[in-house]
Amino acid sequence: MERIGLIAGNGRLPFLFASAAREQGLEVVAVAHRGEADPSLEAEVAELTWVKLGQVDRIVRAFRKGGVKRAAMAGGIGRVRALTDARPDLGAVRIISRLRSFRDDALLRAVADYFESHGITIVAPTDWLAQALCPEGHLAGPRLNEAQEKDVVLGREVATLLGQADVGQTVVVHNGHVLALEAVEGTDEAIRRGGKYGGSGAVVVKRCKPGQDLRFDLPAVGPRTLEVMQEVGAKVLALEAGKTVLLDAPELFRGADKAGITLVGVP
Repeated sequence: MERIGLIAGNGRLPFLFASAAREQGLEVVAVAHRGEADPSLEAEVAELTWVKLGQVDRIVRAFRKGGVKRAAMAGGIGRVRALTDARPDLGAVRIISRLRSFRDDALLRAVADYFESHGITIVAPTDWLAQALCPEGHLAGPRLNEAQEKDVVLGREVATLLGQADVGQTVVVHNGHVLALEAVEGTDEAIRRGGKYGGSGAVVVKRCKPGQDLRFDLPAVGPRTLEVMQEVGAKVLALEAGKTVLLDAPELFRGADKAGITLVGVP
């Protein structure tokens, strides 16, 4: 049986990947980041090794020991934690020393290159999770009205610029005004900040960065996103179709219908 590596961060995505890989006849050898990955992941994989953020060579050793030739990164790493809790080993220092930019994409590509130099190819988790990608069109909740459609267009334009700068993926808009841009705080806090300034009825737009490497940092939303939107009265969640991962999609759709939140996949 072929073994596939999993470099796990937070959220549901590592669990979805592990389940999909098993269903396709693969054994999953996981490396999980302390403080980010859920400990219950251990029950879903054949082997699990815990590492601290920045222990690149420890990951390489774990995969070599486990007979892994291909691996996927799944799940997020909190940016604040990345700034405060990283414990870079010699491998991480070698990667950092070659970087001209510390932006997310440049760093992740450099990490992937390092793994590949040690015989481990980094692949896109969506190669096993195509069914979890957001489809195009109206998905749940009320239909968009004209004002909301305009806010979605504005949000996508601003999110494109935000992505070009490699800053974040989420924009909060209301009645033609940009209320919040995602940065180091993450999607949930950006939504809360937008709701604070714009009141109820905000439109949340999430999309890939232009030229996004699909192996890394794909946008993902789940029921938790809806809970945060309900806190502030946000009414629309517009996602890039084909490039956004839906975590627990059936529950997400039911929750949107129940809360009266419009969920739409935008081409």
